[in-house]
Amino acid sequence: MAIGIDIGGTNLRAARISGTGEILDRISEKSAPDPELVLSRIGEMVRRLDAPEVAAIGIGVPGRVDAQLGAVLSGGYVNLASVSLAQRLESLADKPVVIDNDCNMALIAEMALGAARGHESIVMFTIGTGIGGAVVHDRRMVRGKGTAGQLGHITVDMSGEACVCGRRGCVETASSGTALGRHIARAGLGRDVSVDQLFARDAGGDALARGILEAWAGPLRAAIDTTVAMFAPDLVLL
Repeated sequence: MAIGIDIGGTNLRAARISGTGEILDRISEKSAPDPELVLSRIGEMVRRLDAPEVAAIGIGVPGRVDAQLGAVLSGGYVNLASVSLAQRLESLADKPVVIDNDCNMALIAEMALGAARGHESIVMFTIGTGIGGAVVHDRRMVRGKGTAGQLGHITVDMSGEACVCGRRGCVETASSGTALGRHIARAGLGRDVSVDQLFARDAGGDALARGILEAWAGPLRAAIDTTVAMFAPDLVLL
């Protein structure tokens, strides 16, 4: 049995999981830009989910993570580089803690239990507050010098929006959930309009909804095409 934690820019999610991958219990809290506050909330979530049978804790972290060192090197919407996340949580919970990039962890789970079972080479994009990425070749995670796979920072527009990474025009700036809110606002619609509502309006022939969806999805398609040209995967997961 283990506890899995997903740190997002909007939400923190945690679950107690059986040895076969079954979710036994889950909780969530709001995320925050303050790393100390995030660590405090994670500690409380672990306390609520912990049980004698829990052998270890796994944490998916947005941004650049050195999984071998157990260190967050840099982040985006939640930057935990200033916090010794794994070490402090190990001390708090008295259990081993493994950290990795959140999309890497998601892809490992898909290979073990989900849509990527049986596939050898996979590219994965996760779309949330930002955009995460992971690449597997011959069933091994592509890490390069340690932090390869930051697919959300593929440039799709050299003169595009400023990105949290310091560059411009990353696909994250155009096709993330945050970017969708900007597309909706610029079109004059309320930010509470959902993706499902946009698709419904598009299906009904609404040209404004179609334009928003094309502006949002087009850069992501370009980033996917780039990864296919680079890695020739047999599966792309979103």
